[in-house]
Amino acid sequence: MENLREYYKSLNNKKVAFIGLGMSHSQLIEKFLGYGSKVTICDKKELEELNIPLNMLNLGNLSFSLGTDYLKGLKNYDIVFRSPGVEFTKPEIQDAVNHGIYVTSEIEEFFKLCPCKIIGITGSDGKTTTSSLIYKILKDYGHRVWLGGNIGRPMLPIIDEIKKDDLVVVELSSFQLISMKSSPDISIITNITPNHLDHHKDMNEYIDAKRNIIKFQKSNSIAVLNIKNEITASMRSEVVGELREFGLPTSRNGAYTLDKNLFSTYLDKNTKVFNMTDIKLKGNHNFENIEAAYLATRSLVSTESFISSVSSFSPVEHRIEFVAKIDEVEWYNDSIATTPSRTIAGLKSFDRKVILIAGGSDKGLSFNTLAKCADKYVKTIILMGTTSEKILDALYEVKSGINVLYAGNMSEAVSKARESSVVGDIVLLSPASPSFDMYTNFEERGRHFKKLVLEMSDE
Repeated sequence: MENLREYYKSLNNKKVAFIGLGMSHSQLIEKFLGYGSKVTICDKKELEELNIPLNMLNLGNLSFSLGTDYLKGLKNYDIVFRSPGVEFTKPEIQDAVNHGIYVTSEIEEFFKLCPCKIIGITGSDGKTTTSSLIYKILKDYGHRVWLGGNIGRPMLPIIDEIKKDDLVVVELSSFQLISMKSSPDISIITNITPNHLDHHKDMNEYIDAKRNIIKFQKSNSIAVLNIKNEITASMRSEVVGELREFGLPTSRNGAYTLDKNLFSTYLDKNTKVFNMTDIKLKGNHNFENIEAAYLATRSLVSTESFISSVSSFSPVEHRIEFVAKIDEVEWYNDSIATTPSRTIAGLKSFDRKVILIAGGSDKGLSFNTLAKCADKYVKTIILMGTTSEKILDALYEVKSGINVLYAGNMSEAVSKARESSVVGDIVLLSPASPSFDMYTNFEERGRHFKKLVLEMSDE
């Protein structure tokens, strides 16, 4: 805690800029003002749009840089806090870095000051489920554990409450990792596939950002990598601590699934952990999430407790979430699927062809792979949103024979799905695209879908 006290003392009279007024920054700004910092909020929104709490406005030493030129003058501050939603590669931010300004983020400062072991999870798909599962496994066993990061809870504002013997589980996005200069004690990469190419310069920049989760580990650290994924498998040689691998039975220190049985490997020993037939998580991709969670917690909990936690773990909202069964038709919400690879994983979770609702905003990804497997997993596709034409073009290119329908919005898509369905069908919202053309985020999209479905069940 001495480090923390010194850190707070160092903030007195410092000129600190916070780029973006998100949840983490709102809490930090109050703390920093309390410790004597001169704070400037930099945001492209105008003051009336920011919804700043009155108590914050009354603390003094608070100024604003708003509107089009909100990033102007970053070189005039001692510390600049970047929100993950603001690209680290922006010229104004890079100019500040090049002039020796200390540019950081909430999660970077947390890593420097955290008194306990950190377990960090990243990946294109599966990171929220894996993070939530690891948190439950550790908590059920009796550990005092904290969950946060990209999953929704900022960690630096609550660092005073965290003790040396606690455990912290953080989900980390590429936007957070891109500027990080430290890595977790236990790092997990679930997989890497094309994603966020509308924000990153190219795929290499995206991969390099993800790589930072293992890049700064020490010799006593643990890296958990998916060796079934070509990109993450290629990072094995970069691990400086203990390497644990999942996805394939070839590892001498890892985990894999065969016939729904989870196996653990260590040296020449191959041990069955348990059969996963009756778990609540659907899909082969979730077997990989469980493998990763097992390797991350293997030395922290008993096998019996691990099995109990996994068996009772329910799917996270918007991730192949069962919504309702109406007229013998099952409805599932997989709104988290903002990439084609995520939708493909969802389709493979079911034992029959589905009626798929897909489409949304465009982040520059190809739909060719999704189109190639559509005939195998989809009976009807209902397209909506900006990417509907791109998905249709990809389907035509591979001469897909599936039935294609158009919808102008979610309400129309749900109506058409109901009209197209027969007894025994599955309707899956798995858009393969972000939500920003119609919704604020994938959560809002998923909740709207569920509301529409549940309204049908009340008819």
